[in-house]
Amino acid sequence: MSSIFGQAYRIATWGESHGGGVGVMIDGCPAGIPLSEEMIQFELDRRRPGQSEIVTPRKEADVCEILSGTFQGVTLGTSIAILVRNKDARPAAYEEMAVNYRPSHADYTYEAKYGLRNWQGGGRASARETIGRVAAAAVAQQVIKTLCPDLEVLAWVKSIQDLNASVDHSTITKEQIESNIVRTGDTAMVDTMIDRIKEVRGDGNSIGGVVECIVRGCPAGLGAPVFDKLDAELAKAMLSIPATKGFEVGSGFSGTLQTGREHNDAFYMEGDRVRTKTNNSGGIQGGISNGENLIFRVAFKPTATIMSEQDTVNSDKEDSTLKGRGRHDACVLPRAVPMVEAMVNLVLCDHLLRQRGQNGKITFK
Repeated sequence: MSSIFGQAYRIATWGESHGGGVGVMIDGCPAGIPLSEEMIQFELDRRRPGQSEIVTPRKEADVCEILSGTFQGVTLGTSIAILVRNKDARPAAYEEMAVNYRPSHADYTYEAKYGLRNWQGGGRASARETIGRVAAAAVAQQVIKTLCPDLEVLAWVKSIQDLNASVDHSTITKEQIESNIVRTGDTAMVDTMIDRIKEVRGDGNSIGGVVECIVRGCPAGLGAPVFDKLDAELAKAMLSIPATKGFEVGSGFSGTLQTGREHNDAFYMEGDRVRTKTNNSGGIQGGISNGENLIFRVAFKPTATIMSEQDTVNSDKEDSTLKGRGRHDACVLPRAVPMVEAMVNLVLCDHLLRQRGQNGKITFK
């Protein structure tokens, strides 16, 4: 089903942007994992709207409630239900969109598929749906800490439009990324990026960019041949995030400019560990992690809903015009960072549990 993700660690998200609430059901979480609402809330606060001057001003505290699956601070091994109630919904702001399709939004395609749609904020097509993913990923992080305590997932804004951050993969820290509202790892670019977002928003427009992610401490052996390759699973996870338009791992498209001699990652021994001298593979070879850092990038398009009049058509298939209403991000990149990290944690948690299920325990070289 379209709202279910994962195999061993399986989640199902639900809820609409301006409905009563949104949330997630988690199945497959092992018993005895420490878990509290505070652990989940920390990640939800990084994703929520209204957190800074450059994101949507919708005021939602996004307070989570664990409804099932825990007892005395640990997971029971049964299904976990998490709810976040919508508090600042304003569906009236979207009345014009009940008949007019927003260009490049999911309005038309949802109606083409189902014959009807929830036009209040986009319904399931809204980025508010990602609350369930981030909550489930906060639980997944606790599982990962138990199974693979050295694993660390870090994402940051690499670029906004033509503004590019320079980040040292070996030294970047969570503290650096979270120290600024753009969530870039390059302090020299923070003010320039903020100014660009404000400028574009003031013009009733939007811009996109790229989020880069590194996974340190990922063991060799995660992933599966053919259809469940780790890079394929990550690609699906990333491209399921609203507004994504591209994914590349390791050298990505730039690798097409190299020869095999230039691109191949030569092996060498470091004690009893197999290492590679370069990492053009991005930590994945043959769809299976090789023990090097996972490195990939995700492209996000400019937000579809803009505060400028555009040509469109309506549900009667007549030419029309539409100017955006409501509260929207002029640039999704700062809030996309925790969403990217969330989807990585869901994929890695799932594959760690699948590895344990296949081998009886977690055993990696």
